[in-house]
Amino acid sequence: MEENYSKTDLVWLSKFYLAPNYNSYPVIVDWASGCKVWDVEGKEYIDMLSGYSALNFGHVHPKITRALLYQADKVAVCPRKFLSEELIFFAKELAEFCGMEMVLPSNGGAEAVETAIKLARKWAYTKKGVSKNRAKIITCENNFHGRTVTIVSFSSEPQYIDLFGPRTPGFKKIPFGDAGALRGAITSDTAAFLVEPIQGEGGIVIPPDGYLKECREICYENNVLLIVDEIQTGFGRTGKMFACDHENVKPDLYILGKALGGGVLPVSAVVGSRELLSVFVPGDHGSTFGGNPLACHVAREALNVLREERLAERVLETGEYFLRHLRKIKSPSIKEVRGRGLLIGIEVKFGGLDAHEYCKRLIEEGVLCSDTKRYVIRIAPPLIINKAEIDWALERIEKVLTT
Repeated sequence: MEENYSKTDLVWLSKFYLAPNYNSYPVIVDWASGCKVWDVEGKEYIDMLSGYSALNFGHVHPKITRALLYQADKVAVCPRKFLSEELIFFAKELAEFCGMEMVLPSNGGAEAVETAIKLARKWAYTKKGVSKNRAKIITCENNFHGRTVTIVSFSSEPQYIDLFGPRTPGFKKIPFGDAGALRGAITSDTAAFLVEPIQGEGGIVIPPDGYLKECREICYENNVLLIVDEIQTGFGRTGKMFACDHENVKPDLYILGKALGGGVLPVSAVVGSRELLSVFVPGDHGSTFGGNPLACHVAREALNVLREERLAERVLETGEYFLRHLRKIKSPSIKEVRGRGLLIGIEVKFGGLDAHEYCKRLIEEGVLCSDTKRYVIRIAPPLIINKAEIDWALERIEKVLTT
């Protein structure tokens, strides 16, 4: 431990020097491997959060780590005024992986969402014929797409926007899971419908069967872009490569991130057709680090690992096993267990302990997880988790929820 600071000292330093924008649990991570994490005191935990799906491959995956070190020793960053082989091959491989034609790389997920919003607006003005500055994008209530000023402007969460206004105009919210509401909200000024296939931060909310398919048809009929935010649900998390695949839906634009960086770097992208991505011309959009060779090489290896280890197929089995056994827990505190694949929410009943308190108790038992929407415990382990590790976690989850 650097300078022999105690855990108590480190917690104090974090409160003194870090802006308080997170209600962090008092866990000081020292190192990790696979699905396990160790803190600075040597205590072992099982990771049931996996960096909000950034760590789909687990911690320190050997192939991804080797790719990082190899490229870091070769070239890490070059200006986008120049090209690199890694950028070109990343774009080719990701486009083909998605069954699309063109890629616009960036860094974090929110940056990719902003990119998609800009693209949709320019497409509306240059291709659809919407009058300038009148384009509208439909979003869903209870959404979470990031925390930039524009994105929180269409949030339903008062804390995200109340003291950060004025709001960016041009958005309309409808209920999630209601395709009829989408049909009713579309006007001649509608550019796009931006939706999560499963609302993660919103409480692991799964829409009715057929919802995305109906939304796809409505958007097609009305010349509206369907933009699907697969930042948290993509790359095998739900048992398919993309959550849209459960309904055989192909959006106009994918927004991707988190696991695309292999759990070691922030990598995101907007992926779509050549016709759509070509609305951008030089000078319209850019990113200093977006598409850097280091990130691209790592992302290429992440895609390889996803395919080689058949992680999506594996999740169909482990996710069903995890959900089935969670639903067997007899606890008066549990309102509902819901999920798809390894994206799971345990909703606890109002009036008792909230999810944050349950997560604190789980952490004491060696299970790292997090709360969302106050009463939902989010369970999203690395996709490499095995049944023995699931059983270990289940034993502790049951203990905490029944005592």
